[in-house]
Order: sequence, then structure tokens, then C-alpha cells
Amino acid sequence: MAAIAQSAAVAPAERSQGVWAAAWTRLKADRVGIFCLAVVAVFMLLILLSAAGMVAGGWQIEKGVPYANPTFLGDAPNVEAQSIDLAPPKGPPVDISDIDPLAPKYDEWKKRAAEIQVSSPPRAATLPFGGDRWGRDVLAKAVKGAQISIFVGVFAAVLATFIGTVLGAVGGYFGGRAGDFLEWVYNVFTAIPGILLIFAFAAVVGRGIDTVIYILGLTGWTGIYRLVRAEYIKHASREYVRAAQAIGASHASRMFVHILPNISHVVLVQLSLLVVGFIKSEVILSFLGLGVPIEMVSWGTMLAEAQTELVIGKWWQLVAATAFMAVFLTAFSLLTDALRDALDPKLR
Repeated sequence: MAAIAQSAAVAPAERSQGVWAAAWTRLKADRVGIFCLAVVAVFMLLILLSAAGMVAGGWQIEKGVPYANPTFLGDAPNVEAQSIDLAPPKGPPVDISDIDPLAPKYDEWKKRAAEIQVSSPPRAATLPFGGDRWGRDVLAKAVKGAQISIFVGVFAAVLATFIGTVLGAVGGYFGGRAGDFLEWVYNVFTAIPGILLIFAFAAVVGRGIDTVIYILGLTGWTGIYRLVRAEYIKHASREYVRAAQAIGASHASRMFVHILPNISHVVLVQLSLLVVGFIKSEVILSFLGLGVPIEMVSWGTMLAEAQTELVIGKWWQLVAATAFMAVFLTAFSLLTDALRDALDPKLR
């Protein structure tokens, strides 16, 4: 009996799962969360392939006639796509060289236009999901637009979340003069309406993808800062933080190794909201001409173009951009909710 007791005493204790391992175990049990993770992963793969030029690389090519109908509409009328009649006018020619000095060039230009039209590959009457006013494939534009819009929304949200989390952790954990100074900075940023602050930065800095990311990131951290600061004030005096202090853990270790995992569900929820909000902000900025450059495409520029197309009944560009945006944002939001539930210490 003594030998058995001694062997039991020296047997290594079974280690419990870490915070992230336990969260992954709970996430795998959530079918909706795993499905949304797969959807988000597909979009991320599309972004990588689009950036490498393997998908939607020829989105600028005019493959179809103007406003080409979607394939599933078949031979629906498309008045806007009727080609210009290049045949010479009937009847004797009229000499207008006396009143128009460019008149001698008209016949030459018509002949060249006819030659270009014959030598160019014929444009498709229909495209899988229709074409825009220049005959570009709407589906390819939606995929390429996902690269720009998701890149802007996710990276701007990550930047804003990082700034808000670090500043909130410092202000809530240390308090004192550091907390008062950060509260003053927070009040300065929140005193100005967010959309006006974005417009002011955009008007001064200019257009560009990097510019939009910096603008949204530097103006969107205030909400998460306030929540993280409150959570750190609440957790800084709890027993597990004092125990970490007793074993010699540094301030940085207590802030980001012990406290942060216990409030990560708050950070993830705010990250999800920021991604959704920043993609919408990119749409607004691109619609007003302050977003991505004109030679690029995003969901925002597609929606701006669709505004005029709806007047003549061309709805497919609006549907394509909206459908891609709705699927990604819904999947991303549900995935974030699943991650929040997996990381929430109250649900463990």
C-alpha cells in the first residue's frame, strides 16, 4: 500500500486546457460558428487569389455589351446595348467642309471605327451575372470589390481595436494621471461627430486605400477604449490578478496575459461591429469620391454606379454587391458571436 501511495504521489498531475485550447474546443461544438468560419475562410481565400491575379484579374476587360443581361434572363431586351450604325448614310453626300473644318476627317474616322469593330473580338450579349455600363463582368467586379472592401474594413477595425484595447488597458489598469490624460484624449475625439471627423481627415490626407484604413482606424477606437477601460478597472483588483502579482508577474503580463483573455469576448464583439461599420464607411467615402481611387473597384463604388443604373432598370450590379456584402458581414458577425461565447468566462 505504501508503494502504491508513493507512486500516486509522484504521478504527474493532468494539465488542464489553456484558455485558447478550451475556446477552440467549445467553438468546434458550435455548428453555426464552424459554418460561418468556413464562409469567412472562403472570402479570405478569394481575397488572396484576387490579390495574386488568379481570380477576377480581368475585371476591367469589357467582355460584354453595355449593360449585358445576366445569363438567366436570356434574350431580354437591352436597348442600351444596341450598336451604333456605321453604314454610310443614304443619298448623295453633303459637303459641309465650309462650316465644319473637321468634316473631311469624318469618313476616315468612320472607316477606322468600322475596322476596329470588325477586328475586335465580339462582345457577349449576356454575362453570368450581367455587365455594367461598359460591359465589364459584374461578378468579377464583386469579387475584386471584396478584396478592397474587406481589406479596408478588417485592417481598419484591427487597427482601431488595437489602439482602443491598448489605451483602455493602460487607462483602466494604472488609472491616476495616465487615466486622466487618456480620458481627455477620448473626450476630444468624441466631442466631434465621427462622420465629420472622417470627412475632415479624408479631405486633408487625400484618397487611397492606406489613407482610408488610417482614417477609420484613428477615428474609430473610442468606443472600444471606453469598454475595455471599464473592464480593466473591474478586473484589476480581482483575486487572480493579485495572485499573479504575488508570484512576480509584471504589469504587462497581468494586463495582457491574465486580464485580456478574460475580457476578449468584449473585444471581439466590438471588432465585429467595427468591421461592419467600417465597410459601410468605405461605401460612403467611395460614394462621395473620398474613398478608393477611381481606377479601382470596391463594393462602395459598385453601389455608387448602381444608383444610376437602377433608373433604367439595371439592377444586377446592386444585387451582386449587396449579396456579397450581406453574406460576408452576416457570417463574420455570427462567427464573432460564436467566438465570444467560446471565450466568455461566465459560460465556461
